[in-house]
Amino acid sequence: MSDHSRSPKPALLERIARRSAAHPWLVVGAWVLLLVGSVLATSTLLGSALTTEQGFTGEPEAARASRLIQDELRGPPLVTETVIIRSEQLTVEDPEFRQMVTEVMADIRGLGDQAVQQAVSYLEAPQPEPFISEQGHATVIPVTMAGGLDQADENIGGLMEIVDEADKSVAFEVLITGQSSIGADYERIAEADLLTGELFGSGIALIILLAVFGTLVAALLPLGLAILAIAMAVGLSALVGQLFELAFFVTNMITMMGLAVGIDYSLFIVSRFREERNEGRSVADAIGRTGTSATRAVLFSGTTVILALAGLVLVPITTFRSLAVGAILVVLVALAASLTLLPAAFSLLGDRIDSGKVPFLGRKGLGAGGRGGFWDRVAHGVMNHPWISTIFAVSVLLLASVSYLGIEIGTAGVSSLPERAETKRGFEILQRDFSLGLVSPLEVAVVGEVAQPEVQQAMEELTALIAGDPSFSQPTRPPEFADNGRLGVLTYSLEEDPNARAAQEAVERVRGVYVPQAFGEIPAEALVTGATAQAVDFSQIIDSYTPLVFAFILGLSFILLTVVFRSVVIPLKAIIMNLLSVGAAYGLLVLVFQEGYLRDLLGFQQIDVIETWIPLFLFAILFGLSMDYQVFLLSRIREHYDNGAGNRDSVAFGLRSTAGIITGAAAIMIAVFAGFAAGDIVVFQQLGFGLGVAIFLDATLVRVVLVPAAMRLLGDLNWYFPSWLEWLPDLRVEALPDEPEPEREA
Repeated sequence: MSDHSRSPKPALLERIARRSAAHPWLVVGAWVLLLVGSVLATSTLLGSALTTEQGFTGEPEAARASRLIQDELRGPPLVTETVIIRSEQLTVEDPEFRQMVTEVMADIRGLGDQAVQQAVSYLEAPQPEPFISEQGHATVIPVTMAGGLDQADENIGGLMEIVDEADKSVAFEVLITGQSSIGADYERIAEADLLTGELFGSGIALIILLAVFGTLVAALLPLGLAILAIAMAVGLSALVGQLFELAFFVTNMITMMGLAVGIDYSLFIVSRFREERNEGRSVADAIGRTGTSATRAVLFSGTTVILALAGLVLVPITTFRSLAVGAILVVLVALAASLTLLPAAFSLLGDRIDSGKVPFLGRKGLGAGGRGGFWDRVAHGVMNHPWISTIFAVSVLLLASVSYLGIEIGTAGVSSLPERAETKRGFEILQRDFSLGLVSPLEVAVVGEVAQPEVQQAMEELTALIAGDPSFSQPTRPPEFADNGRLGVLTYSLEEDPNARAAQEAVERVRGVYVPQAFGEIPAEALVTGATAQAVDFSQIIDSYTPLVFAFILGLSFILLTVVFRSVVIPLKAIIMNLLSVGAAYGLLVLVFQEGYLRDLLGFQQIDVIETWIPLFLFAILFGLSMDYQVFLLSRIREHYDNGAGNRDSVAFGLRSTAGIITGAAAIMIAVFAGFAAGDIVVFQQLGFGLGVAIFLDATLVRVVLVPAAMRLLGDLNWYFPSWLEWLPDLRVEALPDEPEPEREA
């Protein structure tokens, strides 16, 4: 049990705060220079650092097969776009239709050899049937882009402009779909979603900050720090992207996390500084004590977030590593600014931090909480009925989690785009009127002595087995063989939506049933690749790494919290509570997006799966952010407890002194995540909604009900720390005396 003894004074953060305050213009100048450098890096390097291509850092089956086909048979993969020309009244035999196709072909070829390598229409093809829909009202123009994916991405804008111009015709609908055009649509819509999220999140955040602090200057400080952190993290990501490519969604993640944690961290520090000043301490002493207490809590909570996000770097997939890197960068910048820039700002502002009083709120705002106030009454009310409170909170969270048992994981692909995206419309027409296999074939790379009769027989048997599967049509081209005689490629048309679960099951049948049956003991290896096979590998990698990520995050969080709070019960309880809130978020995500409850009311898009990477990514972010509130609340409880108060009084003190601020911080996070959920891309709708509801549950049921109730039931056992662990470093937040200390010279 704790002996209520105080730990040695940890002076490092106080020294950093005081020195930053002693040289404020030097600190501000340094940050301005860093900001300018970040803006320059963003403007010159960001474009080359980001990619729309999904990659693996390892080499799963589909990636290995694609590499072999590229290296030994076809060379670098070419990007094929599909232009669709469609008319309700006219058919491909009508002169007007033929004229339209001729004009579009001329415009496409007018882009030059540097942009387009080849384009073919039904008017020129020896066998025009594959280019024409069954009813004859639509045709496709396959366009092979020059160069690889990067060059295609650079030139796709010109092709899309041609399509947009042709689409203005009254008699025709002209659309485009393909890897580069879909990527361009994703980027365009993601940028619009980013702007929506920024405007909505920052606007609502400012209103909440004004309500919490009651003054304009105090409210603008956290918002300004968040914007600074975002700008610098984007610049840093542009630099990191020169070492390895980052997914273009990284800017959305930086903005979302930057607004959330940047505002949160500075909100707690600004609040503590004002609290110290209100108790009569000098500016210098208030800055020093804030650095020793609130800033220390922010440092540990930020470290927890970084540890949680670092777990995602273990997953060898570009998306996970990119988004994790972006989020880690913005958290690091927010922490550095909180430790140095905020004390400098406090020194320059002094009592002017309370300038710009908001009418009707008073200078303390709604964040203040004292003895006998609302939060004090809530804390004692909960602790007077601890069993009822605990059972109620746990029951609600478990009930919300139930739907998770029916989760369907999958890849939405182009289906995640809004209906207004022309590439999605083009994809749907291909799905309805043409063979999707033209766009996304399944390929089998046979590695071995392919000229051997037994290998040839195995390839024929595989073709026969696949031909008997209703998910496939006959091979779309004859077998291809590399000159070295060590590689053969079989290509099949997949008759399912490449992103549908049925298509993934078809790939799994080929790998798990048809290939073993056809090849058996044959001395050759058959590797399945294609867009759907890559999606299957993506899911399997996530499944295999999920236990490792969970163990990494939970283990390091337990160790960190044990060291910070000098207790083994507090970390265990915190982990259980966070898992409850994460489970509830999962369940509500399934309930809304997969089962459709309230989906139309909330304006979310219809989709039947939860994106493959969302659950694991949500876990890491939510676990880190949930620990934020745990650290802020528990640090105040521990501080009061170490000053000699009893467990019950300490819990009440911690809740009433932080609940208003935590509620404001949670409201800001919810507003930020809601802004991103209001966008048009389904994956960000799912991510924003999942984060928002989890933070809501965490800041209400968990922090206000479950934490005080559980701590009341456990009593002094909360602070149990085995003597054999005394060798661990004492990193707890400093226990500061409750009474004001004598002022020091500024």
